[in-house]
Amino acid sequence: MSERPTALITGASRGVGAAVARALAPTHDLLLGGRDREALAKTCAEVPAGRSWPVELTAVTEADVAGIDRLDVLVHSAGVAPLGRIGETPAEVWRRTMEINVIAVAELTRLLLPALRAAGGQVVLINSGAGQRANVGWGTYAASKFALRAFADALRLEEPGLRVTTVYPGRVDTDMQRGVRDQEKGPYEPEKYLNPDSVARAVLTAVTATPDAHLTEITVRPSGGPVN
Repeated sequence: MSERPTALITGASRGVGAAVARALAPTHDLLLGGRDREALAKTCAEVPAGRSWPVELTAVTEADVAGIDRLDVLVHSAGVAPLGRIGETPAEVWRRTMEINVIAVAELTRLLLPALRAAGGQVVLINSGAGQRANVGWGTYAASKFALRAFADALRLEEPGLRVTTVYPGRVDTDMQRGVRDQEKGPYEPEKYLNPDSVARAVLTAVTATPDAHLTEITVRPSGGPVN
């Protein structure tokens, strides 16, 4: 049985989640969460320390976390980013966004709290610049990210034995960002965006901080690029 710490990463099949997996692989055993089994298998091939954990996060149950008795790090990276003006956004979009970006995070954290407490572990939430400032057309997404920020703040107060870190990246060069730019009908300019590995380094910094240090919030912006 490995004596290395264990990290569970959601959204690990691509983008920031996969980058976090690569960053933590040298020091952690990994559970790589996501819906796309084929994509998860590719990430596992990149990080031999990883084991696929295929799950639908909006329907996670106690059975899905059975056997996880001790967890050192939980990284919430999965999410969706629908855009649209409030007057044009129906209720089902709001519900779906909140379900994936907030409620699924809260429920998975709740189910894993015993394992996190056993390890004196850490929860890392990949938020967004939209969790600090809302822009036109970003109401649904920003509301979910502001809610995620509140969740992190409450969890930090309620679970003093855990470290809880919120990471606020600006735009990142990912498939999700391509979808965002398509919705904005703007050009995709990866040179103006963060590399996923840069966000992963911020996560690594929080996770490897000395025991006396609790990095509660980290903001990462692309040099010379857009804020949101």
